Amino acid sequence: MQTHIPKTGQDAAKSTSLINRPDIPGWGSDIDRGKRPAFSMEVEPRDHDHDHGEPQQQRRDMEVLVSNERPKITPLFGTGPAPSGLSGAIRRFAFKFTENDVRHFMLLLLADRVNVVEGIGQDLSKGHVPNVLAEMGIKAEWEHNRAGLVRKVAIAGAVTGLALYLMNRRSRD
Repeated sequence: MQTHIPKTGQDAAKSTSLINRPDIPGWGSDIDRGKRPAFSMEVEPRDHDHDHGEPQQQRRDMEVLVSNERPKITPLFGTGPAPSGLSGAIRRFAFKFTENDVRHFMLLLLADRVNVVEGIGQDLSKGHVPNVLAEMGIKAEWEHNRAGLVRKVAIAGAVTGLALYLMNRRSRD
C-alpha cells in the first residue's frame, strides 16, 4: 500500500513522496487492534474453568531433603538416589543453610565431588576398575578436538607444575 505523506517545512513545499507503509519498521504498532493484521493471534486464550485442585501428595519412600525456607514438602518431588555416605552428610548439612546463602550451594557442589569419589570407591570395592579416561571422553576429544585436548593437557600440566613448585618453595622456607 502506498500512501501520500505530507512533509513539513521546506520539503513539504518542494515535493511529496510516496511511502510504502509496510516497509517502515514498527508501522501499525499503534493502530486499532481490530485493524491489525495479527489481531487474531493477539486474542487471549479462553479461560478454562478446570480447577484440578492441589495434586495428591506423592508417597515418600526415602529421605527427601527440604529447604528450611519451605519446610513443607511439595506434593510432587524428584526421586533421585537417596543421600548416603559422606556426601549425604554434607548435603544434609547444606540444607541447614538458606538458599540465598552461598554455603548452601558450595556444600552441594562439594557433596557432588565427594559423591564421585565415593562412586569410584564403590566400583573398586566391587572389583571394577573404572576407565577414567574413557569416562572423561578423552578418546572422543582426541579424535574430534586434538588441539583443545593438547591445550587442556598443557594448562593442567602448567597448573600442576606451578602448584608443585609453590609447595616445594614453602617447605624449604
